[in-house]
Amino acid sequence: MPVDGSSPVLLDGDEWQSYFRDFKRSAFRLEAHQIYTMPGETETVRAFLAGDQKPGDFNSDWHKLISDHAAAGRTMTRAKLVRRPLTDYSRYLFEWCIPGNVAAGENYQIVDLTDKENPGLPEQDFWMFDETTIVHLNYRPDGTQVNRELIQDPDLGKYLAWRDLALENAVPFSGYRT
Repeated sequence: MPVDGSSPVLLDGDEWQSYFRDFKRSAFRLEAHQIYTMPGETETVRAFLAGDQKPGDFNSDWHKLISDHAAAGRTMTRAKLVRRPLTDYSRYLFEWCIPGNVAAGENYQIVDLTDKENPGLPEQDFWMFDETTIVHLNYRPDGTQVNRELIQDPDLGKYLAWRDLALENAVPFSGYRT
């Protein structure tokens, strides 16, 4: 909730999707949680855990979005905080999701906090678009998303520092071994 007493600006539907379509230079996400319970992923997570084959067109719309941005010179970067042993959801990400994102052109970085202290990164997931717009992704402890909140007048220096700190402590997904 904003500290000034105003109502939070919550994003959904096409308004939320427009941030991914319309950014001009960069999109960065810090993924802090170990479990996400997303309704749109219920069936694919179940299939992964059952040992099924990944569908050939898995995440193809998202991969096209990434590759279109990459072709236009725009960057998409993620820093995922992990702690071993990996959760079932993180294993699903590592085996089914992240490889396709990386192949499409996303710069996916892993910050393994298993054997070290958190260097000062928040436990708050967020997207930062064009280093000017911050959207918090708010979750319940079970990983269910509560909402997406556009942060009014964010302290951009803090978010840029968190991005830089995450990337300084990360290794590329392609070089990470669990």
